[in-house]
Amino acid sequence: MKHRMKLCRLPIIIIVASLIISACRPSQSASENISFMVFGDPAELDAYQKLVESFKRAKPEIQVELIQIPGQSDYRKRLAADIAAGNPADVVLINYRRFATFAMAGALEPLGGFVFGDSSLIKEADFYPQALQAFKWRGEQMCIPQNISSLVVYYNKNLFDQAGVAYPSNGWTWDDFTTAAQALTKDTNRDGAIDQFGAGIAPDLIRLAPFVWQAGGEVVDNQSMPHSLMLASAAALHAADFFFSLQTKYHVVPNLEQETSQDSESRFINGQLAMFFNSRRGVPTYRESAAFDWDVAALPQDKQQATILHSDGFCLTSASKNKNAARAFLHFAISPAGQTIVAGSGRTVPSLISVANSAAFLDPQAKPANSQVFLDVIPYIRMLPIHPNWAEVEEIANNEIWLGFYGQVPHTDAMSRVVNMTKESLIGE
Repeated sequence: MKHRMKLCRLPIIIIVASLIISACRPSQSASENISFMVFGDPAELDAYQKLVESFKRAKPEIQVELIQIPGQSDYRKRLAADIAAGNPADVVLINYRRFATFAMAGALEPLGGFVFGDSSLIKEADFYPQALQAFKWRGEQMCIPQNISSLVVYYNKNLFDQAGVAYPSNGWTWDDFTTAAQALTKDTNRDGAIDQFGAGIAPDLIRLAPFVWQAGGEVVDNQSMPHSLMLASAAALHAADFFFSLQTKYHVVPNLEQETSQDSESRFINGQLAMFFNSRRGVPTYRESAAFDWDVAALPQDKQQATILHSDGFCLTSASKNKNAARAFLHFAISPAGQTIVAGSGRTVPSLISVANSAAFLDPQAKPANSQVFLDVIPYIRMLPIHPNWAEVEEIANNEIWLGFYGQVPHTDAMSRVVNMTKESLIGE
């Protein structure tokens, strides 16, 4: 009987031991959990939700938590805080003008060797080089670009038709733009107040920069190692005069009080503003909310054609606790399959040349009808410097540009102040 009792106890001992061992061993599900943090409004978020869902179908063993922070400023603060605390998301979306701060701090994992290794089906030559170059730090490919957008003019075709104004054409000039904007600025109900504006543009450095380049000027003294902004040059002042005069002289954009009561993008969506300057990121929202016919055009130009790069990249954080799973998701996100999904939402101009030239992006059934313009201007795209303090530089510059744009200081004073006030931020790294 005792012998039988010992035999009966043995399976119980084995089971208990197995449970103890299992409890000590990392669970399979925990090791395959990763997080992906993005910024953007609800219409943009939908694109990333579809990306995550598609990846889960391809790799069901990896669970992806999607974290969305709507505003880019709040997003950068959250990312910086998470990195400082040692618990950032595994994969993060960062604009090329912002990643250097994190790269210098060692918070990002270089991706070039992983993405473009000998066994990879994706090659560097598959991407637009302007987009890849924007995410290089000290010779290493730190992030992989998801898009290669640029600044364009969105325009309300209905308002153009009602005013009898011709749609923007290739090669149109600053004068052409100003003339059209004046014709499209109206007091429609004749109460003495303008209720339809010809144009809307944010008074920021990233909006002013392409016009400086078009006028033959430069934004910085040295693109690779900038020590000073060049916004007080004759060419830059010429561009600033055009830019600020849209509000201070021609009054074709809302003044400060009007912009505060309703921002220009909302006016455009509501059909009360004829032309709005934005990158590709506005497309999902306009498709969903604009109840009128609209399209896009290249920027009006001065001496030469130029536009500015808008690009976000997928980055892998150094603190990621599951880098293999994170790399698998990142590789899917930048692949033709992943880029096709996000492109279908309208959110991006794909950084992969093949996807950008496919129906996923150039969909004739989806607005804007002239998506080709985003590809046509790629040879004229220029980028702002990659500098760890560039966010600080832009913040200072934007404050002064804002003052000049709303007529609180002359444009010459605003530009001189920008140059003087940003020098300290550009000294060293």
